[in-house]
Amino acid sequence: MSYDERTVVTRVERLTLRDLRLWVRKGWVKPMEGMAGPRFDEVDVARICLLRDLKTDMSISADALPLVLSLIDRLNQSRRELQCLQRALEGQPDTVQQQIVARYAALREDPE
Repeated sequence: MSYDERTVVTRVERLTLRDLRLWVRKGWVKPMEGMAGPRFDEVDVARICLLRDLKTDMSISADALPLVLSLIDRLNQSRRELQCLQRALEGQPDTVQQQIVARYAALREDPE
């Protein structure tokens, strides 16, 4: 499902059309471009809510937002990669899983 700008502004509390357009212009939200303008999906709406919270609730300045977003994006990417690794490991025999878990524990204790 996708939404136009007005629907997003109506759906997301404390969001202004001005802020939404600014965030799109700065590339912090990257909606699809439809024939009648930008179209936002659920992931876009979640990011918009995050931006709103960072700006409004946490008072993160516009200058700091790109750094914060970059760190959050990196964290989310790392999380996705770890989930893929977990699925790959789950497909291995128990002995292989146990060896990997043991090696991981050893590396956490002494990374050198």
